[in-house]
Amino acid sequence: MSTVTSGPDPSDRVTIWVLGDQLHRHLGAMAAADPRRHRILMVESRAKLESRSWHRQRAHLVIASMRRFAAELATEGFEVDHRRSGSLAAGLRAHQAAFGPSRVVATEPASWDGRALLERLEVELVRSDQFLCHPDEFATWAGSRRSLRMEDFYRWQRRRLGYLMDGDEPAGGRWNFDADNRERPPRDGRSWPEPIRSELDALDRSVLADLPAGCWGAEPDGTWATSRAGALARLRHAIDEVLPRFGPHEDAMLTTSWHLAHTMLSPYLNLGLLHPREVCDEIEAAYRAGHVPIASAEGLLRQVIGWREYVWGVHWLWMPAYRDLNELGATRPLPPVFHGAAPTQMRCVEHTLAAVHDHGWAHHIQRLMVLGNLSLLAGVRPQELVEWMWSSFVDGAEWVIRPNVIGMALR
Repeated sequence: MSTVTSGPDPSDRVTIWVLGDQLHRHLGAMAAADPRRHRILMVESRAKLESRSWHRQRAHLVIASMRRFAAELATEGFEVDHRRSGSLAAGLRAHQAAFGPSRVVATEPASWDGRALLERLEVELVRSDQFLCHPDEFATWAGSRRSLRMEDFYRWQRRRLGYLMDGDEPAGGRWNFDADNRERPPRDGRSWPEPIRSELDALDRSVLADLPAGCWGAEPDGTWATSRAGALARLRHAIDEVLPRFGPHEDAMLTTSWHLAHTMLSPYLNLGLLHPREVCDEIEAAYRAGHVPIASAEGLLRQVIGWREYVWGVHWLWMPAYRDLNELGATRPLPPVFHGAAPTQMRCVEHTLAAVHDHGWAHHIQRLMVLGNLSLLAGVRPQELVEWMWSSFVDGAEWVIRPNVIGMALR
């Protein structure tokens, strides 16, 4: 099935192929896109959708965001060929047969296999600026270092990007306020900032009707934005309402809240609906205006330009051999509790898996210290946990899941 929105049709029009995690008007190849000269291709791949048992909210988030982005581009005047095809390659071949583009270009994919596929299909690749440190820049930074430390990378990022810097020194006089962000869970019964939600509409219902029967987890409730406008609204909410309370309890776990004071912006960063520079600019502005304490501002900044970009760089530096690492020789499958096939009396595991089922999300301590440690003790093969997390979390992506599981939890 193909949906084409008509527009001007010069014979030499170039096709820009936009992948499902590149949904930003000014990202990579789209930065120079012009409706008079470019046609847009977007492909929903049945092979990808049926490749594993996706969480329903994860699958809905990606597909609904793609469809909304296609509609936004059409409103701007672009001719958009939005195809539902058996595979990405089949979608491209059908597009080429229908339109005969003079060239097909795309932004560098975020996945190793995706890049290999586009290279085999002879798609011209434009350098990606979806992160603030390109893999080539990370490789140069890594150089011949005997060991790679995230803290060293983070400080290098702070200096070169200029965030939370007072001249040559870090704002607040310290690079890292992590020690201030480890307070015990509060016992005062406080309320945590509730996520903003959007009403589901006809597009959402159409996406849900198209999902394979193998999807699992609770139905979407509007928590996860599927548009640029929705993502920007959640960024504003995160900065104004959540970030001031983020730092002290960022490592806490409570049965009374599944989100606490976490910003939950990672799905939008990973899909391109938000750019990391936008988030960092807001952090900087909020701190300078006195709205956010330094420990909270620095804690979130470290997650965005430190941890997130570090695992991105490591993934590209060490792939493809990285995907097969299993230093402990673990061979067991995931415990059945992960698939809802057995109960547990461990409250931390029960609460974490309930949050994953209901929202497709859990914060970093739950992912690594609860689910990761349980898998480590159970002798789970790392690739089993990678596949489960990749398909279970709304912000799941190979480049982030693999370094967390293989590099931190189970290696």
